[in-house]
Amino acid sequence: MHAARAGLRDWRGRPLLVTDAVQAQQEIGAPALIDRAELHRALRAPLPADLVRTATPVERLEPDPTGVSVISDGDPVARADAVIVADGIGSTLRGQLMPGHPGLRRTGRMDLRGMLPRPPGMGTDLLACQLVDRRSGAMFGLFPVGEGRLYWFTDSVLHGPPPGVDEARRQMLSLMADWHPLVTALIEATPPADIYVDPITCLAEPLPSFAAGRIALLGDAAHAMPPDLGQGASQAFEDAAALTRHLTGAGPADVVQRLLSYDAERRPSANRMMRAASRQSRLTSQTGLTAWLRDASLRAVPTGLATRRLAALWHA
Repeated sequence: MHAARAGLRDWRGRPLLVTDAVQAQQEIGAPALIDRAELHRALRAPLPADLVRTATPVERLEPDPTGVSVISDGDPVARADAVIVADGIGSTLRGQLMPGHPGLRRTGRMDLRGMLPRPPGMGTDLLACQLVDRRSGAMFGLFPVGEGRLYWFTDSVLHGPPPGVDEARRQMLSLMADWHPLVTALIEATPPADIYVDPITCLAEPLPSFAAGRIALLGDAAHAMPPDLGQGASQAFEDAAALTRHLTGAGPADVVQRLLSYDAERRPSANRMMRAASRQSRLTSQTGLTAWLRDASLRAVPTGLATRRLAALWHA
């Protein structure tokens, strides 16, 4: 069962910005949350077993006028008319393709992520919600994954290098001790082996292009953004759909122009989402008087307006 009313709440679970998720889904469609491993299996299932090669680190790409050679451990392992770089937020190939770009920056915040079976009898009040604390600027989010599991995350200030899982978990339990009781209950119920800790990073500035000759960037390699809008994977799927449209029917001589068309379609939209995610990160991490004013302003937003904004975000 999914929550009918989602949005932002304060650390005790009291509504701040309420959206009618059912109405938004009627306008746009229902969002789907899926475990990453299950997604990978689903994407690989239709492909021939010998098509996907794993444990093959790509050292560099060597383009020439007729194609691109993929180099691993000093040797070419493949050659193609076009290569799509999708090696994630820490992309090494991005730096090779865009040597003048400053790369990633840390936001000064830390992310814990966990998944666990949904406790029996748990209600839906906090599902699809994010709780924010104007005292510390910390955040907790909770979302259903399928019918029987929950995904949660925290977002808090990070001083210095990120701690190990046990210490990070202890810090969050201490920081959130007086939050809605479900918050600490779920963190405590998640085994440390199922919790992941990361410093939150994003691109220091947008890339000048998602395409370089016969090579294109996709997903976090192209537009790594703060996770606050949950749009990282969604934007990667939009990239993939656009690439498919532009490359369908292309011959070797068409590739460069087709990838430029992909860049022209996707880069403006993805960069808008990057900026929106950064604004959301600043909004939810405020403290003190600024955060008090934020909470008061959010409570004044009608549910209908908040729902339209949610639908507009899913449209973007």
